Amino acid sequence: MPSTVWLLLAARAINRLGAFSLSFLTVLISTDFGAGVATAGLVSAAFGLATIPSRLAGGRLADLLGRRRTIVLGLTGCAVAQLGIAAAGSLTEAAVFAVLLGLVFELYEPPSQAMIADSVGPADRVRAYSLLNAALAVGGMGAGLIAAGLGRWDLRWLFVADALSCLACAVIIRIILPGDRPVRGGRAAYRPASPEPAAGTKPWRDRVLLLMLASGTVYALVYLQVMMSLPLSLARRGMRPADAGVLFTVSAVTIVAAQPLLRLQRLSALSAPAALALGYVLLAAGLTGYAAAHTMTASLLATVVWSLGDLVILGRSYALVADLAPPGGTGRYLAVYGISWGIAGVAAPVVSTQILEHAGPAALWSGLAAVSVALAGGQVPVARALAARERKQRVPDLAAVAGAS
Repeated sequence: MPSTVWLLLAARAINRLGAFSLSFLTVLISTDFGAGVATAGLVSAAFGLATIPSRLAGGRLADLLGRRRTIVLGLTGCAVAQLGIAAAGSLTEAAVFAVLLGLVFELYEPPSQAMIADSVGPADRVRAYSLLNAALAVGGMGAGLIAAGLGRWDLRWLFVADALSCLACAVIIRIILPGDRPVRGGRAAYRPASPEPAAGTKPWRDRVLLLMLASGTVYALVYLQVMMSLPLSLARRGMRPADAGVLFTVSAVTIVAAQPLLRLQRLSALSAPAALALGYVLLAAGLTGYAAAHTMTASLLATVVWSLGDLVILGRSYALVADLAPPGGTGRYLAVYGISWGIAGVAAPVVSTQILEHAGPAALWSGLAAVSVALAGGQVPVARALAARERKQRVPDLAAVAGAS
């Protein structure tokens, strides 16, 4: 891997070390400002809505300002917004800074993902993005423990620690990462390793990508509800909300420790849709365990199971999207697929808090498990679309061979 990739991985791991505060945003709003669970969910939804234009702005600013400047700007903005939340004296102030956080939260993603894609060849992109996921998991190990410790003291310190990690990441990027400059026409002076995609190539017209976007959005909805609802669910069952940090740490340890499982022949030989279906079944099993869990031991076991599913899903989904892209179009395809997280970020806090308030934790986790099972079945049309795509690609290839002969 090029040094640029390793630097981005290290910076993201440091940033992830403090990226635990959002899971406790609804708890902070509920406890410190006396707001209801539904109101707290609306504030989190406003944050999620703001992340959609943030991702689009990140791609545009990368062209206008350069990728390194955009990354530093986004991280610094996140630090300012996090400190604002920590210092907020009213619900209104907290909501304003939460929206501000959403507007700068995704500025980092488009330029950093593009730099990774441009720095390695197509054969190494799957490994590069897998390493990115592992780096986030490594940072998540410490993040969960920090959250468990600071959360018992004062939830506001979670946001202070997150802000400090953002600033540390920004300093590392600014000092060490090679700079790039925007040039005439608004295109950054960072030359991709692969050629530009052919004219007329539009990711929004790729049926397989749109199917992946649909299933990825539903998966992101499930995943974010776990991240946002777990502290509240533990509190509803008489456990400490800060203990969610311990469960998040167990999840991160599982993802890192189980990496060798991805190299097992039986798993690696599965097609992408079959592997994704397996991952969704494991996710459903773990969430079913949450529905029945009333102790930390049971919650820990359930966390290990759904984390194994998460390990399979994330690796295969990004690999499949990268494989769908034409030469030079990986960044655009991944950007379209990444919109799923912004869409889910709007719905997740509203849905989860409403279910928790009116039906309770068991109904929430059982419902998410049922959705995960449906996602496993939803891989059938993905497999059919992939097969149809391969048949269409074989026809021109055969015609070219016949013409050459």
